[in-house]
Amino acid sequence: WIVRTRGAYARSGIASITLDGGADPAKAVEYMRGIAPRVIVVAMSRGALKVADTLSARPDGVVFASSILDGARGMIGDPGRLPPTLIIHHRQDSCRLTLPDSAVTFQQWTGGKARLVWIDGGSSTGDPCQARAYHGFIGREGQVVGAITSFAGSLR
Repeated sequence: WIVRTRGAYARSGIASITLDGGADPAKAVEYMRGIAPRVIVVAMSRGALKVADTLSARPDGVVFASSILDGARGMIGDPGRLPPTLIIHHRQDSCRLTLPDSAVTFQQWTGGKARLVWIDGGSSTGDPCQARAYHGFIGREGQVVGAITSFAGSLR
């Protein structure tokens, strides 16, 4: 999903970088600071498990999209460490690691620091934890891009 929508962010004036598994997330935040005035970490699914590693570099915001929030919560430890946070979740996500209830629980854990945006509709085929399922926001990419660009604009 994130790679699939990269062009939409560029058209909105948002620079992006995609990290592979071995990259240092905090160094990526520092690198992006040289490119953009604000740096927002967008974590999709398992990427949420690396968000805690970015917090020392002080990103301006964090977006969790269809994320493994129970694991992220354990790694972050204290919700006070989070910058302004957006959670985007599909109501019909049936991936066993990212069920919709986890988004509600995570938002409550943040004590109101995180805003939750629900996505409905679209389509879902194949593995429920992959990009072509509700988990990957198929058919709803525009709504997700809109939520993220709006969040980014609110941090100015």
